[in-house]
Amino acid sequence: MTSSDNKLYAELLDDIKAIVNDERLYHEKNFNLRAQAIDDIEFHIIDRIDGINELATLKQYAEKVKHDLEAVNTQMFWQLRAKISTGELRGQLLLNQISEYFDNDLNSFLLEDKPGYDNLDVFFNGLLIDQSLPDETIVREPEMVFYQKTPTRIILELIKRADFKSTDVFFDIGSGLGQVSILVNLLTGVTAKGIEFEPAFCSYADTCAASLNLTNIEFINTDASDADYSTGAVFFMYTPFEGKMLQDVLQKLSREAKKRMIRVFSYGPCTVEVGKQGWLINNCEDQDCLSKFGKFVTSQSLA
Repeated sequence: MTSSDNKLYAELLDDIKAIVNDERLYHEKNFNLRAQAIDDIEFHIIDRIDGINELATLKQYAEKVKHDLEAVNTQMFWQLRAKISTGELRGQLLLNQISEYFDNDLNSFLLEDKPGYDNLDVFFNGLLIDQSLPDETIVREPEMVFYQKTPTRIILELIKRADFKSTDVFFDIGSGLGQVSILVNLLTGVTAKGIEFEPAFCSYADTCAASLNLTNIEFINTDASDADYSTGAVFFMYTPFEGKMLQDVLQKLSREAKKRMIRVFSYGPCTVEVGKQGWLINNCEDQDCLSKFGKFVTSQSLA
């Protein structure tokens, strides 16, 4: 090896040993710390070694350590799913346990106002996903937006701000792989319905919900413009479409608002358009809420 390779070898070996010797990483509850360590191994160690043949043995060592840490998560997720499926761990009990995995500091994640995903997403991907991700089977209509998962911190903040009643029915319009509806149902117990155009996504979401033995949850394979929203009390959209299609769906919701109070939450670019709807009353209490959501409430008397 060259002198630079020797220096890199010594530096990265020390980094790997520091991870191996950190006993906290092998305790189930230290998920957030472990996720950071796995990221460090993958992006700051393995990626730097990749392609350097002289360091192949070190790369194998790093991959083994990463596998060992991931095995802790695999066992943890298996145990959590088992408890969820029996009904032992849901609602506030589940949220309390999740908080422990994040150093009892979930609020720090909710307060972040940044694009992209974080370790909360890593956690819920592992908890909810136990099958291969599906490919799209039909061509999206021109105004439909390419599917992106809603960041988990946004879902948790939605749940916090919505203050669901037990009788509420929640609709996720453009539900994709079903994570929003599943988490709302799992953490609040309210009836949740996902509206999704892609049949493979609906099938995936159905399987995920069934594997957790969730009830009062449904994924409806239909165009959002054709969906029946007559039972809905709370609606959410993460910019599933734009243009006329968005206007058509908002018009349908406005007709529902003439019959009863509904609440509409949005996230992403469509929030600007939602905010222009004259039949909606802005109910945000702070600018932070406005920057993340189009949170509005309306009733028949105001429509």
